Amino acid sequence: MNIPSSEQELLKRVQSLAGLTLAEVANEAGIEIPKDLKRNKGWVGLLLERVLGATASSRPEPDFPHLGIELKTLPITNLGKPLETTFVSVAPLVGLVGINWENCWVKKKLARVLWVPIICKNITDNANGEKIPLAQRQIGSAFIWSPTIDEENLLAMDWQELTDMIVLGNVEKIEGKHGQVLQLRPKAANSKAKTKAFDKHGKPFMTLPRGFYLKIPFTQMILNTNLRIN
Repeated sequence: MNIPSSEQELLKRVQSLAGLTLAEVANEAGIEIPKDLKRNKGWVGLLLERVLGATASSRPEPDFPHLGIELKTLPITNLGKPLETTFVSVAPLVGLVGINWENCWVKKKLARVLWVPIICKNITDNANGEKIPLAQRQIGSAFIWSPTIDEENLLAMDWQELTDMIVLGNVEKIEGKHGQVLQLRPKAANSKAKTKAFDKHGKPFMTLPRGFYLKIPFTQMILNTNLRIN
């Protein structure tokens, strides 16, 4: 797929996918669809990157670097409720001298985001709902978002609180309850993956890698505002 030359072209391209199933998109692109996401967790994002012409791959830059736009898929119910937190970036646990909100990777990643909702669960009379098989999941109405001043202030405060805890050697004490809209939690393929951090005495130790995630109420607020969901 050709690289989109403008934000408008990217938006037109992704909006043309609204209502299609993942199987329809994958078949059109000649991409094999896995049975489920147990061993292919990032497959949906990779499919859309391929179809929409993203070029960043795994490089540390937005998925559409020439447009400064990051792609985020968001699993939702048929009623527009997010089903999980949203990964933003890996959190550095060392080498944080000179890093602040203005130059941190979280701010860069969230400066301009293409949100693509994926309807993964049907909620009807059954309160718990029913998971939709991967191939039958539908692409929702995508939109491009930048944080408002108030939203960025919340993100910045949370980032600072969590980063201060890392710097002070308290990374092991950080829990999901910390942060209003942003949280820090383990991010690793398995429990054997370890990275270096420092304890409160400045001594190095090995711990699980951590990642920054957007909390569900925050992404719900973004959806409500941009898709007029009640």
